[in-house]
Amino acid sequence: MKLGVICDGISRDLSHALSVMDEFELDYAELQFVGEKEVGDHSRQEISDIKALLEKHNKPVSCLSRHVFAGMTSANQPGDPLHIKHMDALKRVMDMAHELGSPLVRIMSSKKEQILWGRNGAEKWNVAHGAWDSLPPLIAPAVELARKEGLKLVIETGNGTMVNSNYTARKLIDELNAKDTLQVLWDPGNNCWCHELAYPDGYNELAGGYLGHVHIKDVFVDTPKATLEVREMGQGQLAGLFAPIANAMRKDNYAGVVSFESVYHTGDGNFENGFRCCVDYFKSTFG
Repeated sequence: MKLGVICDGISRDLSHALSVMDEFELDYAELQFVGEKEVGDHSRQEISDIKALLEKHNKPVSCLSRHVFAGMTSANQPGDPLHIKHMDALKRVMDMAHELGSPLVRIMSSKKEQILWGRNGAEKWNVAHGAWDSLPPLIAPAVELARKEGLKLVIETGNGTMVNSNYTARKLIDELNAKDTLQVLWDPGNNCWCHELAYPDGYNELAGGYLGHVHIKDVFVDTPKATLEVREMGQGQLAGLFAPIANAMRKDNYAGVVSFESVYHTGDGNFENGFRCCVDYFKSTFG
């Protein structure tokens, strides 16, 4: 499979991150923060410099990953000031995607309301009424913009976002009738928070062309204690599921990129060292 890394998980110094990618023969660069700026905030000259570095190291871009729509709530509406701000940022990221040849642009979803649907009384007393219905109208303009720009969007399954499982991601795509333009950025580590079993349950939700991109990390979640621990790959609750996931993706001829998300450190705060602890496991499993 095609393997890559979210570069700023190694270093926000892109030159250094690409050199480390060379060292471990990882081919695809996912860009999120370069220097002190998030993608979409770089000047034309800075984008030109980024492009030159990528070409020097022969690293195609897999995805530009800005936190578009993150932090919005069900109270927001299309066309309000915050939505306009996010849409403007999305347009800048798309311009950068054209310049760098990135086929994908990552978006997020608004903040999570815990209970979206219910039955046998819960629909009256427990559901956050209207929360889910507020989401498709926020995302629809992004889908239309992507169609106009000839790009694909991927929506990430996030810890604290309305789309926090493959089930909710697929439901959103179906409601928008947008599978041609919007796919799922599956982060099985994030999905652990809502207790969606990554394999086979979560994976099977993506059957039929919904999977567009993958982030890989290992975690241990304690939802009652509101605590998340990132663990060395193979030492968390996904350890026994990585190989079945990789085998299923090979069997199904997954054509996208699998990006390692280097958000683990050993306690010293050094994420490059954490990357070096995990990368061999990542490559041997998904390579």
